[in-house]
Amino acid sequence: MQTTKFIWYNDKFIPWADATTHVLTHSLHYGGSAFEGIRFYNTDKGPAIFRLAEHVDRLYYSANALKMSMPYTKDELINIIKELVHKNELAEGYIRPIVFYGYKKLGVNPVGSPVECAIACWSWKAYLPYECVDIKTSQYIRIHPKSSVIDAKLSGHYVNGILASLELQGTHYHEALFLDNEGYISEGVGENFFMIKDNVIYTPQLGTILNGITRDTVMKVAQQLKFKMIETNITLEEAYHADEAFFTGTAAEVTPIRSIDDHRMKADPEYPVALQIKKAYLEVVHGKNPAFAKYLTYLK
Repeated sequence: MQTTKFIWYNDKFIPWADATTHVLTHSLHYGGSAFEGIRFYNTDKGPAIFRLAEHVDRLYYSANALKMSMPYTKDELINIIKELVHKNELAEGYIRPIVFYGYKKLGVNPVGSPVECAIACWSWKAYLPYECVDIKTSQYIRIHPKSSVIDAKLSGHYVNGILASLELQGTHYHEALFLDNEGYISEGVGENFFMIKDNVIYTPQLGTILNGITRDTVMKVAQQLKFKMIETNITLEEAYHADEAFFTGTAAEVTPIRSIDDHRMKADPEYPVALQIKKAYLEVVHGKNPAFAKYLTYLK
């Protein structure tokens, strides 16, 4: 990971190496923290943070799921993020805000522990550094929707993804795919899933997945491109016989899927729809599509 000059931590901009916390921090032991992943892109008007307000809204929603009393308003956090990117003098990169229960007590119930907040940013290229990926269905299912606040972005949820990722070590697969508790496709370990059949784009409906901000953007981009979009239950068998499939996410952006459980997509290696969506998405985040100008927050 490339370091930067500053991390914002509990109301102060401090050097990267000084951003440390106590080993008995409550959230380190119990996973009770909420975070976001936000990208900013170089544009003709300078660096622009993509859908910053929506990401901050979701951060507060996730923190509320853990009954955290946020010490800053949304507007204050937005301004802090903008200042952090400016101070670190980056044209493009990734922003990671996290709120967590800090050091004071242990025991599963966090009440009484302080709520702490940190924000870092750094240069981060492709999360999945491949033109297309081979994925494998995990032996683990996506967290059951009645076992948590499933659409909150909570750190503890990602143990599910860690286990699925570790399954792939030593294999030729690049990423894992979760099924939900009813056996339908849910999402990747850090990405939403889409497939294309006969020029129609399908994606799992909400209920067992993270309501991805990139997912929402891609759906709007696809509609602008006049594609029919359907949110529905998708079986593995349907995905095996799809023309194309792709992942979306703030980190992954738009990444075509070459194969699922070694079933190659019919459109491999052209991916005409996925690459059209990817091109249009990159135009949006770089300020090249006026219809989506409201999604960009400039530093000045």
